[in-house]
Amino acid sequence: MPKRIRLRALTAEEEAEIKRLAVSRKEPIRRVQRAQIIAAMIEDPELTATEAGYRAGFKSSAIGVMWVKRFNEDGLAGLEDRPRPGRTPVHDQEVRGALVSLALRKPRSLGYPFELWTLERLQNAFKERQGVHLSDSTIWTWMAEEGFEWKRQQSWFQEVEKHDPEFVEKRGA
Repeated sequence: MPKRIRLRALTAEEEAEIKRLAVSRKEPIRRVQRAQIIAAMIEDPELTATEAGYRAGFKSSAIGVMWVKRFNEDGLAGLEDRPRPGRTPVHDQEVRGALVSLALRKPRSLGYPFELWTLERLQNAFKERQGVHLSDSTIWTWMAEEGFEWKRQQSWFQEVEKHDPEFVEKRGA
């Protein structure tokens, strides 16, 4: 039979923070569920880590054990997500900052013969100035994350007859 995982002795501050996290409605759900495992074991010292994990809503028997071990080793910091491996960013923050800075400037002030940026114009101007080609999707994503919204160009003369039945008479010959 495997050795039972016990919860280590907690300080008063840790216990208060665990109880606060376990009932929080503002913290991320993953952190709340992890705190609920520890809180259940505080309230019932005879409870196993596996059972505490089930009570917190996890379906795997190993999850409760894993979070109790991490809490015992690292304290409250052990309940946080650890960095995950993944692809490193292709462009650093300086490139992103340069793109945002360019997008905030008026094209006419930079010597361009147009008033507004389009995706293609911004992409070409950035490549011309920085020597870096950015894909359409990268520009879209970065601009959206910075709070920019692309506006759709509108023609005021589309379907004019539909909006003004006297348009033909008004416009003249």
